[in-house]
Amino acid sequence: MRKNKLVSILAVAGLAVATLGFTASTSHAAVFQVRLYVSGDTNVEKMWLTELIPAFEKANPNYNVDVSSFDLHGKNDALTLAKIMAAAKLKKDAGFDVIEAGFVQELGLKGFLTIPATSRIPNISKVPDSLMELAKGGIPYRASTVLLAYNSKVVATPPKTMDDLLVWIKANPGRFTYNQPSGGGSGYAFAQSVIDKYMTDADIKTLVNEVNKPLQAKWKAGFDVLKSLNPYTYGKNGTYPSGNAATLSLVSNGSVDMATVWSDQFLSGLKAGTIPSYWKVAQISGPALTGGPAMLGVPKGSRQGVAAQRFINWILSPAAQNIIVGGTLNGYPVIPVTLLSEANQSKFAVGTDISTLRPGYLSSNSTDFKNQWALEVPGK
Repeated sequence: MRKNKLVSILAVAGLAVATLGFTASTSHAAVFQVRLYVSGDTNVEKMWLTELIPAFEKANPNYNVDVSSFDLHGKNDALTLAKIMAAAKLKKDAGFDVIEAGFVQELGLKGFLTIPATSRIPNISKVPDSLMELAKGGIPYRASTVLLAYNSKVVATPPKTMDDLLVWIKANPGRFTYNQPSGGGSGYAFAQSVIDKYMTDADIKTLVNEVNKPLQAKWKAGFDVLKSLNPYTYGKNGTYPSGNAATLSLVSNGSVDMATVWSDQFLSGLKAGTIPSYWKVAQISGPALTGGPAMLGVPKGSRQGVAAQRFINWILSPAAQNIIVGGTLNGYPVIPVTLLSEANQSKFAVGTDISTLRPGYLSSNSTDFKNQWALEVPGK
């Protein structure tokens, strides 16, 4: 376990009191353990382990949060999703109380999440309704988007549209890269956005909100375009960086002049000095690169469902959202920017609205997409 603080419940009677008011009035303080499953990149793991969890436990000394499982880049998402659904069907504990993963929406769609309510998580009232609807029973807690990073010493005016970007890539062989979609979301966003260029808005909306394998046949036109880029991307032979960090390494050492990157990881690199200050970012259109909220979910059958909801309520508080924005992650908040500290408010343009970010496909469709990319594109 990433955080070896396994404790037992010392006073079961305190749970009933906590259910009503999140406080324990027993003579012996109860310790409630929340088991957290995280699927993501190492920067997300670091945020949980070194910032959010310590701050929550300091504010709530009767609670303990343990990262019971961390899945780098979500490579085992499909297996974990199946495990959680199987446990729920058998009315058994899946081993997690809170889940952060791309498949949270799918769990909600299939009825395997505890539906959030303001009586238990009052801070969800601060989250835009459109994000709550997208979450399908999950709870959005932070956001990020993929952007086009470029070396401003070489590229005076970055591409403004996907068409412009595709032209630039072929006009500048070897100077653009994106990572394998299975290795990280920044490469996935580029690949999906190329595919979406050849899909209707209705098709995209369906793939974002429900499992639909027949629609996946329409990916062929986009995969043909991605395959055609093999001689022009970094390496010029159909090989791609393994993940987000590998892409950022190529940016940092000047091996490329343009790449798709996560906004939070890029800002963290600038702050740390690992990415030169002359690197800039921009968004494109037609379509835009994907982004959107990361979501938490409480699986049905969680043995600490009440404690889990208290934890999530704190995550949606201004205190936690300021950590997400101002800490190592440099993320976007899901609550109004006006509720943040003045220092963190200054990082966002007036009127910033994360509900307008373009989301990626639903988890099952995303998994199929990554698998098909691996078969159709590299080395072809």
